[in-house]
Amino acid sequence: MVSVPSPTETERPPLPVKLVIAGGFGVGKTTAVASISEIRPLTTEAAITEVAAGVDDLTHTPAKTTTTVAMDFGCLTIDPTLKLYLFGTPGQERFGFMWDDLVEGALGGLVIVDTRRLDDCYAAVDYFEYKDIPFVVAINAFDGTIEHDLDEVRWALDMAEHVPLIVFDARKTGSVRDALLAVLQLALSRAEAAVTT
Repeated sequence: MVSVPSPTETERPPLPVKLVIAGGFGVGKTTAVASISEIRPLTTEAAITEVAAGVDDLTHTPAKTTTTVAMDFGCLTIDPTLKLYLFGTPGQERFGFMWDDLVEGALGGLVIVDTRRLDDCYAAVDYFEYKDIPFVVAINAFDGTIEHDLDEVRWALDMAEHVPLIVFDARKTGSVRDALLAVLQLALSRAEAAVTT
């Protein structure tokens, strides 16, 4: 008698897709990963010391007591065929040497922006443009508001028109999910366009 494998035995594991969540100090990267990850996120948080507080601007985040010093990691199964692996970058310039390793093999990126501190966002936007990695810029709506409208943010960050610019809330699972799906859609569209040319 021939043994026929059950449907579950013939199913393939979901395709792993790496996405990077980047941005300046205190913009909500760790919060976004924690909001959406189906596992308890791996974080590399360290206490903000008096010395660090003198270097990092805590004006708009006075309650912040820790900061990411290496990365955040979480994952999300989109459906039985696709699983996202999320890597959050550290936000301070002094930890920038980590970025090249973290983006290696990434399909796309989500650059989180705090409109109260646009100056902190230039480096992340420039990095993804330079590396030619598809990315979406997501304005984190702290307290449900943003300081500037989308056109002003696009102009201030000197963003190309083809780069999607959205508003989201890093604390809300559905909002983070939608932002990540925008990154995934952009990356897949770009990959399809590359195949047809």
